[in-house]
Amino acid sequence: MVVTPDGGRAFLGHLVAIVAKQVLLGRKVVVVCCEGIIISGNSYRNKLKYLAFLCKQMNTSPSHGPYTFRAPSHIFGRMSALDCLKVCVGIPPPYDKKKWMVVPALKVVHLKPTQ
Repeated sequence: MVVTPDGGRAFLGHLVAIVAKQVLLGRKVVVVCCEGIIISGNSYRNKLKYLAFLCKQMNTSPSHGPYTFRAPSHIFGRMSALDCLKVCVGIPPPYDKKKWMVVPALKVVHLKPTQ
């Protein structure tokens, strides 16, 4: 069985927790529209954390590295178990006609209207 949650307008942390639970139960998970995932909180602080994450490198040989990805699908994929997970930017053809799972991590449910 393939679970297909929609990443558009969902919070990153909530969505990762739900997807990780499904993956640990042994289900195949395909996250679509991952470019619409929301990172809540102060945008300046989130930017500083992300820039600090990008600056990490190995002292002796930076090419051996940790490699940091910038694409939304790779950022989301690193935060959850990777065996049964597939992350897509947009909606690829095999999943555009399937029923999506609505996760309780939407912006309209959890974020204040002033944010």
